[in-house]
Amino acid sequence: MKYFAVVSLNVKDDSWIESYLPNVTELVNKHGGNYISRTQTFERIEGEGADPDIYVLIEWPSKEAALAFYQDPDYQPYLQSRLAGADSNFFLVAGEDIAAG
Repeated sequence: MKYFAVVSLNVKDDSWIESYLPNVTELVNKHGGNYISRTQTFERIEGEGADPDIYVLIEWPSKEAALAFYQDPDYQPYLQSRLAGADSNFFLVAGEDIAAG
C-alpha cells in the first residue's frame, strides 16, 4: 500500500536548507519516494491555528520504504539539522480509503 508523508515546517533558522535539499532529495529517491509538493503556496479552507511556512508531500511505495528513509543512517545528520532549524510535524498517511465499500 502506498503511504504519503505530510510535513509542515516553520523555519527558525534557514542555514540548514542549502545542504538539506539536494542531499535529502537523493535519499528520498533512493528509498523510492517521490516529492509531490514542496511549497509555500497553500490556502486554508477550514480550521484554525498557525499556518506553517512550508508544506511537503512525499509519496512512498510503502510504509516500510518511508520508515527506511526516516531511519537511514545517512539521513540522521540532515534530520537533526532540520529539527534544530525548524519546528515541524511529520505524518505518515496510509493511501487507503476506509469509507470505500
